[in-house]
Amino acid sequence: MAESGTLTFSDPDGYAAGFSDARINLTITGAGDFKARLTRLKLKDLKIYRCSESLPRIAYISLPPEQMFLSFPVGAVSLIFDGFALRRDDIVLHGRGERTHQRSNGACQWGLISLSPEQFASCGKALTGQSIAPLHASRILRPARADLLRFQRLFAQACRLAEAARQKLIERPEVARALEQELLHAIINCLATNETDDNPKTRHHHSAIMVRFEETLRRRVDQKRNMPALCAELGVPARTLRMYCAEFLGVSPTRYLLLQRLNKARSALRRADPSKASVAEVARNHQFLELGRFAVTYRTTFGESPSATLQRDPQT
Repeated sequence: MAESGTLTFSDPDGYAAGFSDARINLTITGAGDFKARLTRLKLKDLKIYRCSESLPRIAYISLPPEQMFLSFPVGAVSLIFDGFALRRDDIVLHGRGERTHQRSNGACQWGLISLSPEQFASCGKALTGQSIAPLHASRILRPARADLLRFQRLFAQACRLAEAARQKLIERPEVARALEQELLHAIINCLATNETDDNPKTRHHHSAIMVRFEETLRRRVDQKRNMPALCAELGVPARTLRMYCAEFLGVSPTRYLLLQRLNKARSALRRADPSKASVAEVARNHQFLELGRFAVTYRTTFGESPSATLQRDPQT
């Protein structure tokens, strides 16, 4: 039986945890209150997500190798995938087990679909008469307009059926089965198209460096990050790392590290009991030793003081 529902979030960590198939680390980059809405629909061979977010952010996404994934903008475009600015008619077919960066410069909406490689291969062969091998590197596709419009219509229909008011309809096996088959056919038709004019070899090379950068940061999560030592460990010059970070993240490596620490501090402040914790304690725990500078940087980034975050109701 199909499983569906819509969740709303005010906490980036809770929102990221709502993706059962993918591991997503969010770094919020703009001021304001974070709000997100996540619609999920699980069919027999497809899992569908529609995501709506209110603030600019950088997402580092790790996809499991057992599934195949597509991601795509929904509505107005504000998404950059591994340094490539996506248009509203682009679809990213991700490589198996891919780790990738996706960022937005403002509020955004996007979709994510996962399916089994076996179902993809069998459906693809049935429709095209050819075997479609699973990818080990991503492709950015721009389908024919008719194929894209059909896919977008079916995706929107699936998301409407997942809404609470219509869940009883999608729970009917014949409805779920028909929708899934149509979506699978639409996906295969969209993927039987030419790639965009981006340079995939260059993008994949840069992506490999950025994945190593992220993994190095993860290993050194509780250590002070020294940029020359970090570049030496990565085996790239500082200028190259700055260029790749600007391309993929929209910020310098030092700014990215600072934003990560600020986001972790904000998450800790939101979780803390104001009667027991202090801003100074949370700041020190996240390697901010000058409280005044921390407060100014925090307010500039998030639009409120750290003490205001600490005093907030965690549910808001």
